Amino acid sequence: QVQLVESGGGLVQAGGSLRLSCAASGRTFSTYALGWFRQVPGKAREFVAAIRRNGESIDYGDSVKGRFTISRDNAKNTVYLQMSSLKPGDTAVYYCAAGLLASRSTGLYDYWGQGTQVTVSS
Repeated sequence: QVQLVESGGGLVQAGGSLRLSCAASGRTFSTYALGWFRQVPGKAREFVAAIRRNGESIDYGDSVKGRFTISRDNAKNTVYLQMSSLKPGDTAVYYCAAGLLASRSTGLYDYWGQGTQVTVSS
């Protein structure tokens, strides 16, 4: 069992930056791939980024590539999402997730956090 808690969301102006954190409980954190997704009301959850257990393989959604960076610190049981050059279209609730495979598919993640709101003003 893994519990995930996101933090770091908030209100930021377009062009600004935010760093999201997701802290995990449990001693098996390093055995999980981790992902970030986001969702706006009325739309499906969208893939943002994913990172493998060892951090060597990283994938990004097309809409955030070049602006967002995912990283993990297995010693701290934490995964991060550094977001730069933010746009109003990035406004969403951001979720972290843990699973056995780094994937763009929500169905392959077993554990989810409660989400953190990111609002980008124009």
